[in-house]
Amino acid sequence: MLGKTAGGLYWMFRFLERSENTARLLEAGFRMALTRSSDAESEWKSVVTTSGAGAGYAQKYDSYSDTLVMDWLLRDPDNPSSVISVTSSARDNARLVRTALTTEVWEAVNDNWMTLRDLLKEPITTVDLPGVLATVRQQSALVRGALYGTMLRNDIYDFARIGTFIERADNTARIIDVKYYTLLPSALAVGSSLDNVQWEMILRSVSAHRCFRWLDETDMTATAIADFLIFDKRLPRSLAFCVKQTTENLRYLEQEYQERHPCHDLADRLKRWVASTDIDMVFDLGLHEVITEFIRDNNALSAQIEQDFRFMA
Repeated sequence: MLGKTAGGLYWMFRFLERSENTARLLEAGFRMALTRSSDAESEWKSVVTTSGAGAGYAQKYDSYSDTLVMDWLLRDPDNPSSVISVTSSARDNARLVRTALTTEVWEAVNDNWMTLRDLLKEPITTVDLPGVLATVRQQSALVRGALYGTMLRNDIYDFARIGTFIERADNTARIIDVKYYTLLPSALAVGSSLDNVQWEMILRSVSAHRCFRWLDETDMTATAIADFLIFDKRLPRSLAFCVKQTTENLRYLEQEYQERHPCHDLADRLKRWVASTDIDMVFDLGLHEVITEFIRDNNALSAQIEQDFRFMA
């Protein structure tokens, strides 16, 4: 496969995943702002920071309110990571690799763009926000369904899935970090009712609340929930699950191309970290520090994949 085609597939699905992840991050911030209305501005600031779009926001605005942050993350064309921006970028990449996609996948991506373009024409109010975020998630699910149901399990599929899970791992890590490092008022709140409520909201923001309840509804603690979000390989948005899927799809590419690259070694290193670490070690080292290192390693893996498969060629 041409590197440019591989890159188009990879980034198409990274952008699609980012659209949904931004919606989930906004939902987490919205719920947390409701529980701590006395300091809502800091909650909204943490959401922008976690999205990775804080520098651009600070250049444009000098305060953090629900209206400004929602507009910035959902529909501002000046923000390359806003939902409308990444949806448009995903469609552009889909057009680039149109011949590599089934009709169903292309139509799902195109419909996603048209639906969100119309939905986000006007500023979104807090009353309308839950419905808008639900639509963003639903549109993303339709594209995934088309991919699962109609695409061959070949290198095209592998690059699409690698893009999805690299982006998803980054998102889950950032959501964990924004909760524990930025939103928690002080060390005294660890283990408090406020702390537990915020962790429960984090579960909801990654569609994991009911799954966690099925496993153990009595252990709603920071340790148990962090363990679930980081290490449980059954949860589709856990760090362990994302690393496992990325490693597997890279292995399929290695088998198909009969060639091993440095990115395979980086992925295996992340997989070994998951296998050799537990939640007690994470908290001993510091959750923020561990998550920060994971995000850095995940970004390094992404950059190496781009280099090894010559996305810019």
